[in-house]
Amino acid sequence: MLKRIFTIMLVAVSLTSYAQKIKITEGSLKPLKGQKSVNTQFTYDNMLIGGKDLAEQAYLEKRKKELDEKEPGRGDKFEAAWFADRKERFEPQFRELFSKHSEMSTVDEKAQYTIIFHTTRTEVGFNVGVASKPAYIDAEVTIVETADPTKVVAKITILKSLGYQAMGMDFETGVRLQEAYAKAGKELGKLISKEAK
Repeated sequence: MLKRIFTIMLVAVSLTSYAQKIKITEGSLKPLKGQKSVNTQFTYDNMLIGGKDLAEQAYLEKRKKELDEKEPGRGDKFEAAWFADRKERFEPQFRELFSKHSEMSTVDEKAQYTIIFHTTRTEVGFNVGVASKPAYIDAEVTIVETADPTKVVAKITILKSLGYQAMGMDFETGVRLQEAYAKAGKELGKLISKEAK
């Protein structure tokens, strides 16, 4: 029990060095005033992994090799989950929290505006029980007119959207990253709710 309390305290202290930043870098969110729904799209092109600017494919090859050395076939399972988690965990969690905090539906292909959420960096973090590091994502958000995606309404950057579970049960990579997307959805929803008045 003391070990668990100590771990939670360590996580809390380490999180003070991380702080999510969300910023409008272009345009305005005012056009979204009164909108009841938006369309959402997610892209992961040219995503970097960790703080060393490792390309996604290079990271996956390295990680698969590490896992296969411990247990043959484990690397393929990791890679399959890496891609499946996007549709099964990350995007639904983002949409759920975004909708809750913006009061807009997020699955409407006929909505006037589309949010394109491009993950630019993923830090997978780790949790080995006695030590942990939260996952986080960086993203560029572009809001466009659905009918003409070349018409950009606003651009937003999200830096270090943290993913961790307070009780320290985030041993799986997908669980940590799911929380990072949930946090990003929450903060983007709050920003739009505040600015689109």
